[in-house]
Amino acid sequence: MTGTMISIEEAQERLLGFVDVLGKEEVPILDSPGQVLAEDVCSEIDVPPLDNSAMDGYAVRSGDTEGASQGSPRLLRVIDTVAAGYVSGQKVTPGTAIRIMTGAPIPGGADTVVQFENTDEVQRREPTAGKPITEIGILHETEVGLNVRRAGEDIRKGTLVLAEGTVIRPAEVGVLASLGKTHVAVISRPVVAILATGDELVEIGQPLPAGKIYNSNTYSVAALVRRYGGIPRILGIALDTEDSLVEALRQGLDADMLITCGGVSMGDYDVVKDVLAREGEINFWTVRMKPGKPLAFGTIKGRDRTGASKGIPLLGLPGNPVSSMVTFEIFARPAIFKMMGRKSWDKPAVEAVLEDTVTNRDGRRVFARAIVEKRDGQYFARITGSQGSGVLTSMSLANGLVIVPEDTAEKQAGDIVRVMMLDWNEEVV
Repeated sequence: MTGTMISIEEAQERLLGFVDVLGKEEVPILDSPGQVLAEDVCSEIDVPPLDNSAMDGYAVRSGDTEGASQGSPRLLRVIDTVAAGYVSGQKVTPGTAIRIMTGAPIPGGADTVVQFENTDEVQRREPTAGKPITEIGILHETEVGLNVRRAGEDIRKGTLVLAEGTVIRPAEVGVLASLGKTHVAVISRPVVAILATGDELVEIGQPLPAGKIYNSNTYSVAALVRRYGGIPRILGIALDTEDSLVEALRQGLDADMLITCGGVSMGDYDVVKDVLAREGEINFWTVRMKPGKPLAFGTIKGRDRTGASKGIPLLGLPGNPVSSMVTFEIFARPAIFKMMGRKSWDKPAVEAVLEDTVTNRDGRRVFARAIVEKRDGQYFARITGSQGSGVLTSMSLANGLVIVPEDTAEKQAGDIVRVMMLDWNEEVV
């Protein structure tokens, strides 16, 4: 156990050095966005499976359009109509055409598609009153392969389509669906058990007695877990006693990670680090950052998904709501990403012109909540107002955190600062 205040980088290294990539699971493709492929995906089919039309028009032989123009159309006999999902039983021969819809297979004998706009279909359709068109005039000369999507143009049978380690996005879900996949093998999502501590806390939805506050930390942290791909499991509220804390923690000893909120400072009732020391092992409990100096990390005896005994990582976040959210972003989010098999967990950052003054009085790295906007090609950052670690609305207003290094006493208005982005929005793009 160490009570020495350590750097953010050392704390991250210790935490990430403990957690490992989880095992794989099969999930429905619609449940997979944000997860990481656990194995290569190769195609068993061509996509598309047949040559098909990229336009609504007429499938023809390109040679039959030679010399075609508005003043000298080439007249072709229409022998069939084919829609997407159907195959024409007719073959295009010299002097004939098949009316074709986008996505329909190219009929035999045709080597190009003339789109409707390059025919006289509109003029012919008006007097026919919905009757089938039996003859069409081609108004533009065309070339072989025009408006034809070739079989396997997107994906060839037997090729590697998505590599192991790929983070699944909506586009990857679409690719999997185009291969006919209903399920996909991915790295499991970590189950993160969340426990709030404090005699002052009341569960949301209940009356609020004098001297009490609602348990907001559990829900902001659970929302962050879900946002970054984990599965939150809410354990409720533990009182400020070791026995109450241990009893509550036992409900989460089969999780992949435990997070507590509160109980990690130096007060008489801050018991998380004491429980860690008694029930497991404490690694560190103070970090050189603001907000978020009191931050405990260690392990507690638990069980893995097979029921075997193992040490469960326990991250004790500060009780102040801003500190809880900021330390989650810096420490818990990278741990969740690593367990999910992600290779990168840095948040995007920008260089911005500071519009306020931010002080740093005690040599810790400061993360000031800020609103970042882009104006005339330059990023600007203004502080959200009061920076008290209990002012949760400062996180609600912010889309970034202005970083003031440990060795910098002050950043003044007009200085260029580095900002870790929490969100991107229309004002920032």
